[in-house]
Amino acid sequence: MGGLLFYEWDKVPFVFLALVIGFTIHEFAHAYTAYKFGDPTPKQMGRVTLNPRYHLDVLGTILIFLIGFGWPKGVLIDRRNFKNPRLMDIIVTAAGPVSNLIIAFIGMLLAYSLQTIDLQAAITPGGADAVYIFLGLLINLNMMLFIFNLIPLPPLDGYAIVKNFLPLRVQLQLSQYEQWGVYVFLLIVFLPPLKNVTIVPLYSLSNSILMGMNDLLASIFGFSILPQI
Repeated sequence: MGGLLFYEWDKVPFVFLALVIGFTIHEFAHAYTAYKFGDPTPKQMGRVTLNPRYHLDVLGTILIFLIGFGWPKGVLIDRRNFKNPRLMDIIVTAAGPVSNLIIAFIGMLLAYSLQTIDLQAAITPGGADAVYIFLGLLINLNMMLFIFNLIPLPPLDGYAIVKNFLPLRVQLQLSQYEQWGVYVFLLIVFLPPLKNVTIVPLYSLSNSILMGMNDLLASIFGFSILPQI
């Protein structure tokens, strides 16, 4: 950690850039998918855009650097505008986390592609190291955004997805307790006993997915770069 910050000082610019990309595309994916399914709400609120300033939450972004946990601005969706509200709401909700998974894969693909041209010989060694540090953070941070957002606790995407599979009666009952979801999530994140049986296993799942991506790309390129990133 970098003193008062969660990350080392020299990594802060790379973390910020990786989060801007991850947060912006995540929220854009929600907004764009909902708009295409017939809900004009995100378009009316200016969220169908890749401009980061419409998606970043100031406090949520600052806390990422202070405590390693934060959030972007959520996209408001009116599912009543969907032809099939339940199915389309599931797809719209899943679009955000899936976009982060895709970003992580693209980041790894870029790292492999750059390795084939011997980046350290093409530019300065320091410049090559900076590129790989950024790509490593882009991959890992977006993988964690993918995993964390699928946790079935409000206000995370995983909760909205699971809720759509439940009977209406159960959904109404759960709605009474949604306000407490964020507090439960914070307890899970910051209390080691709870974290060890919830969040820590998710790290293992994240590593397994990364290994799967690496194995796929290694079989295509003929070498592995996972230790490097």
